[in-house]
Amino acid sequence: METLSTLTEEKTATLDKQRILADYKIVMISRHASLTVRKEVFMGKAKFGIYGDGKELAQVAMARFFEHGDFRSGYYRDQTIMFATEGLGLQEYFAQLYAHTEVQAEPASGGRLMNGHFATRSLNEDGSWKNLMASKNSTADISPTAAQMPKLLGLAYASKLYKENPKLHSMTTFSNKGREVAWGTIGNASTAEGMFFETFNAGGVLQVPMVISVWDDDYGISVTNELQVTKASISKALSGFKRNQKEKGYEIFVVKGWDYEELVRTYGKAARLAREEHIPVLVHVVEMTQPQGHSTSGSHERYKSKERLAWEAAFDCVVKFKAYILANNIASEEELDKIDAEARQLVKENKDRAWKAFTGSIKKELNEAVHLIRALASHCNKQEELLQLADELTQTLNPVRMDVIGTVRKCLLLARNEPQELKAELQDWYKAQQRLNLERYSSHQYSESAENVRSIASEPAIYDEQAPLVDGREILKACFDKMLSRDPRVFAIGEDVGLIGDVNQAFAGLQAKHGELRVTDTGIREVSIIGQGIGSALRGLRPITEIQYLDYLIYALMTLSDDLACLHYRTKGGQKAPLIIRTRGHRLEGVWHSGSPIGMILSSLRGILICVPRNMTQAAGMYNTLLEADEPALLIEVLSGYRLKEKMPANIGKFKVALGKPDILREGEDVTIVTYGAMCRIVMNAAKQLEEIGISVEVIDVQTLVPFDLDQVIAKSIQKTNRVIFADEDVPGGASAYMMQQVVEGQNAYYFLDSKPVTLSAKEHRPAYSSDGDYFSKPSADDVIDKVYQLMHEAEPKRFPPIY
Repeated sequence: METLSTLTEEKTATLDKQRILADYKIVMISRHASLTVRKEVFMGKAKFGIYGDGKELAQVAMARFFEHGDFRSGYYRDQTIMFATEGLGLQEYFAQLYAHTEVQAEPASGGRLMNGHFATRSLNEDGSWKNLMASKNSTADISPTAAQMPKLLGLAYASKLYKENPKLHSMTTFSNKGREVAWGTIGNASTAEGMFFETFNAGGVLQVPMVISVWDDDYGISVTNELQVTKASISKALSGFKRNQKEKGYEIFVVKGWDYEELVRTYGKAARLAREEHIPVLVHVVEMTQPQGHSTSGSHERYKSKERLAWEAAFDCVVKFKAYILANNIASEEELDKIDAEARQLVKENKDRAWKAFTGSIKKELNEAVHLIRALASHCNKQEELLQLADELTQTLNPVRMDVIGTVRKCLLLARNEPQELKAELQDWYKAQQRLNLERYSSHQYSESAENVRSIASEPAIYDEQAPLVDGREILKACFDKMLSRDPRVFAIGEDVGLIGDVNQAFAGLQAKHGELRVTDTGIREVSIIGQGIGSALRGLRPITEIQYLDYLIYALMTLSDDLACLHYRTKGGQKAPLIIRTRGHRLEGVWHSGSPIGMILSSLRGILICVPRNMTQAAGMYNTLLEADEPALLIEVLSGYRLKEKMPANIGKFKVALGKPDILREGEDVTIVTYGAMCRIVMNAAKQLEEIGISVEVIDVQTLVPFDLDQVIAKSIQKTNRVIFADEDVPGGASAYMMQQVVEGQNAYYFLDSKPVTLSAKEHRPAYSSDGDYFSKPSADDVIDKVYQLMHEAEPKRFPPIY
């Protein structure tokens, strides 16, 4: 059995007794909160519960050194940190458990995140930034294991930029010259994930101020460390990363999760190293416990031995902390019992207030609905059925909005044949509630601030009479140069971006001009490149992160989808990360460098703007627009277009392309072709050939897929031509099907069609290598001609007889 530490006079000076008792109170509040969550779920008052019991002591020790301006990127065991740093109130904690949809009640997410998923609000109600140096900050948690790690790197990297770039020192509401620490937390089993290893390696390379705490209770649900991590210990497995006198790296500490004194000492050292010297730190907290198991979904008694359970009971950090306080005469048993009772009562009071507030608004809506249903029943033929539905709703135990709205919909269906005047009041109430529920559950997918991309006015490119024809890459290079020159918040990172100026030379010479902090090479690590961008954008910077080829976006898809794409939504407008992701795609050569997986992107990344410019001038205009907006965006440059000639605009750093506004490249009367990106040149080539045989084609470049045709330009074109083809390089049923749905269904263009809508896509396999592989795998001008001709043959078979 381990012995307890004894306070010396020296330690007493460091560990103030009042602070120890304050920590004990936080620990007990957090423990009782965890116990209460489990009870509430089993009573049917919440859907699911997960909690931080067994992790409390390390978290109060860490919280001692968490300062204003610091950021946390953690996971769902961190409630004690949030309580201790005052980033979360007890009533707010329970409001999240019940899914209270009012931000004032549940500020982390407005009821959108399950309990244990924490966030502080970085934005004001209008979407503008708060003073992040006036608060202790937490990024919005996500459930997928280790997924919190990539953005941790970016949070810490921002401190490095704020420290080393003097032009950023005036941004005092975001940083105090880079002294902020990024605090990451992760469970022991999740360290087996690739995202953890990639982030850890990048942090050591970059030497950024992040402190990673591993809460190690020996299990990942039922799987032990022996099956998770080499040597059954992440600190042992990562010992090669430990710094020495000759080589930079990590400082690595191992500390027991029940040893209060050692935890405080360790976190003091970790904070100083990270804050003062920008040395990354790993704190491996071992011998932790999980008294209630993983969550309300299962019981840990199924897989833990009696001996293990007995050890956990003896080494529970709450038990050990109490014994430590008694052994050192810091407080008596009676005093600790009083603190325990006060904590239990405080938890109960806040839980009750949260439940009352949550149910109050729903009961009000329920009573309104019941009143209207009964009023309707008194005048219609379905009286008995309506009154029964009203009674059932009234008797529902712990009703939620689904019960109320579901009942009203059933009632309106029953009353469908009744005179309009009888059911109008209930219909109006239902419609008003649906508008409210749209705001409660579906708002803030995209920015609603004055800086949203729809509010950014376009500005046309201007050309001098003698405007030179240059390679497309020169257009981008000039644009990026202007962006870097006018805005110190902007920086670009990616594989080969720095020294050689990216593989297609759009940053050529810009590192030499603007410095390595602004134009920076990274390792081959797509996930943490994106994470570096997300974290930096969360702290007010404007990163451009490059994924070298669109095919490689899949490496980072989880981080983009689970974190960035839903960040603004899942915080209900509380956080934003206006990251610009630059990549290149569409046709070039072969299986892995001709990627156009746009359907995958559209399905995975709603919440991120998707820009698909046809050339580098349009791309530059979009970059200028995005830099003024506050939304994340993916911009896919045409891989084969860097050496195609374009005129250099005179206002290269100023002109802006409006997003969501298609461009009519060619007017026509017979068929509308809707396309984007590299396909624009191919379709325009086909349209020219079709004109020679008497077919007039209107060609529309959508320019952006998200947002998509805000002014219904495409439907207006179809109203004229009565025929449409949606053409792209994705697989069948991918982006072409998306465009069809947006236009035929969303814009009601089916009213104007004389022929069925047609899609033209690539084959369903990856494209084969060589010119022949491209020709037979992806749409060519010949394929476009065939599709258009076939439509016209169906319409006028005599004028356009069969070709084949």
